[in-house]
Amino acid sequence: MGTGTVRTDAADEAAGRRREQRGWYFYDWACSVYSTSVLTVFLGPYLTSVAEAAADSEGFVHPLGVPVRAGSFFAYSVSLSVIVAVLVMPLVGAAADRTGRKKPLLATAAYVGATATTAMFFLGGDRYLLGGVLLIVANAAQSVAMMLYNSYLPQIAPPEDRDAVSSRGWAFGYASGSLMLIVNLTLYLAHDSFGVSESTAVRICLASAGLWWGAFAVIPLRRLRDRRSAYAATGTDGTSGEGAGAPTSSGFRQLAATLRDMRRHPLTLAFLLAYLIYNDGIQTVISQASIYGSKELGLGQSTLIGAVLLVQVLAVAGALAMGRLARVYGAKRTILGSLVAWTLTLTAGYFLPAGAPVWFFVLAAGIGLVLGGSQALSRSLFSHLVPPGKEAEYFSAYEMSDRGMSWLGPLLFGLTYQLTGSYRDAIISLVAFFVIGFALLARVPVRRAISDAGNRVPTTI
Repeated sequence: MGTGTVRTDAADEAAGRRREQRGWYFYDWACSVYSTSVLTVFLGPYLTSVAEAAADSEGFVHPLGVPVRAGSFFAYSVSLSVIVAVLVMPLVGAAADRTGRKKPLLATAAYVGATATTAMFFLGGDRYLLGGVLLIVANAAQSVAMMLYNSYLPQIAPPEDRDAVSSRGWAFGYASGSLMLIVNLTLYLAHDSFGVSESTAVRICLASAGLWWGAFAVIPLRRLRDRRSAYAATGTDGTSGEGAGAPTSSGFRQLAATLRDMRRHPLTLAFLLAYLIYNDGIQTVISQASIYGSKELGLGQSTLIGAVLLVQVLAVAGALAMGRLARVYGAKRTILGSLVAWTLTLTAGYFLPAGAPVWFFVLAAGIGLVLGGSQALSRSLFSHLVPPGKEAEYFSAYEMSDRGMSWLGPLLFGLTYQLTGSYRDAIISLVAFFVIGFALLARVPVRRAISDAGNRVPTTI
């Protein structure tokens, strides 16, 4: 084979990889509107108001006969949704690695979530149970889809490019969230001009996120390609992948095998433990910030939407800037710096005066600058710790840490409020996640962890 042919093949491979990367970015563009408009801005306060409308004289609702304070219903629903995701993700991850066919599974999860989100248009009156069910389905489907989406990263980007590729994906997502928030804010503030009630405007915003999610998911589903790894070809027991059994029927057995395999990589598990702790705090802040702003600080919905829009805009710049910092200082040091910033920001949030939107915007700016980067760099750092051929399996464990194990934060937030009646006490309780996460991550020798996983160690990590 001539030199010219080799160069042509290399150029074609690089062009194909860039095309896949651009398609990969668009799944963040598609689904981030759900995280922003639904989970962060509209659904929390709206579902809480629906639950309050259905509450008894003491402020409790009774799903399945269990007394729940109306103000805690949303947080408990988020916790239940991620528990459901924990049960489903290992099965889907095992099926993806066993068959090598991630795209059909990604499509199923994405469109189940998009459909449930679109159906939130019918959430009104005192239908708090419908809202809880749709939230559980949509949030669990989003977790499964993100697990599959993340598992593409080590396949579409070489080690030296992963911080940048991961950061661009997050930047795409936050840019999408910013764009739709502007549209949502326009509709919400001018709902009378559009001839709809405030409640209807909120339900339109919720449903539009589902439609956006489903429409733009087409792009990554067309551009990403399935790869049949050696693991998919041989199965976990050395038998032929075609005759190794149906993925769903062997899912629990595969999960047990995955957990045994992960025990052979204790440093990867050490990183996951650290990530589980500090990301639990991040996810809880994201999902509960609007509740804190509306119920404790007395801020209006337009102020909350404006603050979240500020977070989205600054998160685009923050993700890209932290990606550049990681090139110089390494991903681990950059993440540790972001955890210090999270701790200081959350502590400041405890002391925010009620009815002071300016200080809430300052707090939002601090969150925005570290939000995207801390998540993007955590994802790219973990991608170096995954043994080749087991991306979906290991990213199912990662997604449990990212969303699936993030039931502790909302649970702590909800229990603290239920016991104290103070959202300030609930928000300050989350500081522990960042302090403990920092201490655990600082102890992980990431270079040795990458080498032990069988991957090439980048120059700067």
